Amino acid sequence: MDIKLSLIKVIRTERLTLSGSKSETNRLLLLQALFPEIAIKNISDSDDSTVMQQALNSSSNVIDVHHAGTTMRFLTAYYAIQEGRGVTLTGSKRMQQRPIGVLVEALRNLGADITYIEKEGYPPLKITGKKITKSKVSINANVSSQYITALLLIAPKLENGLEITLQGEVTSLPYIKMTLALLNETEIKASMDRNVIKVQPKTKNKIPISLIVESDWSSASYFYAIVALSPLGSMLTLSSFKEKSLQGDTALVDIYDHLGVTTTFIDNAITLRKASVHELSTINLALNNTPDIAQTIAVTCFGLGIECHLTGLHTLKIKETDRLEALKTELKKFGAKITVTHDSLTLKKFMDSLPVNKEVTVATYNDHRMAMAFAPLALKTPIIIQDAEVVSKSYPAFWDDLKKVGFTINRL
Repeated sequence: MDIKLSLIKVIRTERLTLSGSKSETNRLLLLQALFPEIAIKNISDSDDSTVMQQALNSSSNVIDVHHAGTTMRFLTAYYAIQEGRGVTLTGSKRMQQRPIGVLVEALRNLGADITYIEKEGYPPLKITGKKITKSKVSINANVSSQYITALLLIAPKLENGLEITLQGEVTSLPYIKMTLALLNETEIKASMDRNVIKVQPKTKNKIPISLIVESDWSSASYFYAIVALSPLGSMLTLSSFKEKSLQGDTALVDIYDHLGVTTTFIDNAITLRKASVHELSTINLALNNTPDIAQTIAVTCFGLGIECHLTGLHTLKIKETDRLEALKTELKKFGAKITVTHDSLTLKKFMDSLPVNKEVTVATYNDHRMAMAFAPLALKTPIIIQDAEVVSKSYPAFWDDLKKVGFTINRL
């Protein structure tokens, strides 16, 4: 389904409730599978979390995770310790192009039985679960934090716990810290000292543990972009969010403050307000810890006519698509002057803050974040979003929520 997106009304004050964080949900779902005494509230309604739930409840010997990257990584570790069970873990064509060798090597070094069915280093995988008694492993930390999180999630179930030594520069550190915090909240002893993480084994606790998943800050990023591109005084309120969040994408608060958007925390909600006209001509950001908001920031800067240089984006090459090349291709359709490298993006300033070309058709590349990151540009000019249903991967209600704040959406 393609849609035409435009704005015929001024963004109106609206309170939206966003679904639980996909990142928190998928971590807790796996922990719940290992320790059933854990109860979870406000679970994400994303496709990725639905796939995670279905996989964990499946008795099939073939598990298809489709496009769900976190599910693929987390389940690789999970099935490696399911003694006596053999599964084939597979996914979409794109998933079979996304590397998993770093995680598989670490699991094999611990004693796991995992083989590649087709291409070395990539899914699909044949996994035969077994008891793992080794308790120390080293892993390359500059490729994906999801590999490290996968190990951390199974660590408390291992007989001797786990000590992980991180090699190289750590990417997306807030996501690792999120995992450690969730382990601690479920009464699992986990700590990080420089490049070494230690997780103690956990015995079954008969006392139930109930956790509430915070709403997704990555999803909130699109509304930061909407307010940034709106007239002065425009406001939106989003819930449920914590000022002391586990999610790294809370960096949005500071980043968008420089782009004229203030954030006020009241009663587990945030109110975004366009409080000033941006005074920046250029912005430089290192997004090693928050790569998922890079697309939103790049599109926002383009809509505001701000030059930007974003670095620390090497993980975007192995996402649902090569997000750097996709951004370059789609922003150029609007008239942007943009260059990318293997880990950076540079958007050159142009004279007018409005997009140069009108009613552009944006391709989404089976990537939910491409669809949502470009949507705010409809504040400047009507645009067409191809395969708009792709947003269901992380935010199924996205288009409905855009209607609530004043956007007009027509199916094509």
